[in-house]
Amino acid sequence: MKKLLLVLLASSIALMTTFAQAWQPDANDKLELAVAGAILSAKEKDPLIGKWFESAYAYAVFPKVGKGGFILGGAYGKGLVIRGNTTIGKTSLTQGSIGAQIGGQVYAEFIMFKDETALNHFRRGNFEMGAQVSAVAITLGASSDANYDGGVAIFTLPKGGLMAEASVGGQKFKYRDK
Repeated sequence: MKKLLLVLLASSIALMTTFAQAWQPDANDKLELAVAGAILSAKEKDPLIGKWFESAYAYAVFPKVGKGGFILGGAYGKGLVIRGNTTIGKTSLTQGSIGAQIGGQVYAEFIMFKDETALNHFRRGNFEMGAQVSAVAITLGASSDANYDGGVAIFTLPKGGLMAEASVGGQKFKYRDK
């Protein structure tokens, strides 16, 4: 009985510590507030995505990526990289594409890093997402079927606009420690 109580107490403390260490945005930082808003929106759209934020070694959030194109296209967004309860860096995303495309859209993008190796690869500036990498659009239950590929899982949340495209391109990322 005593052993069971100790196990229950240890489990309770572990759970409280886990919840207490959740990332909280700095209320004076617009980018951190935008990241928090994007995370909340993603969790509202698909409550199961919460497990990704909890279990990922770290994650990058781009709360607003603007994309547009007419034959040639491009996209840009700024974001943060979060590990545990700490913002460890700032990042930016650029994208170029060519092909049949027209329109514009805004979306949020989330990159989950499975382990320290994947995160360090991103931090060194060696991470590029080519046309062969697919992102999972966040819809109810979509995150439950997602898996890591090469140590990362990528999710997008459309925010507005309309873009028709059949183009080839890729995303490049820059990172700097906070």
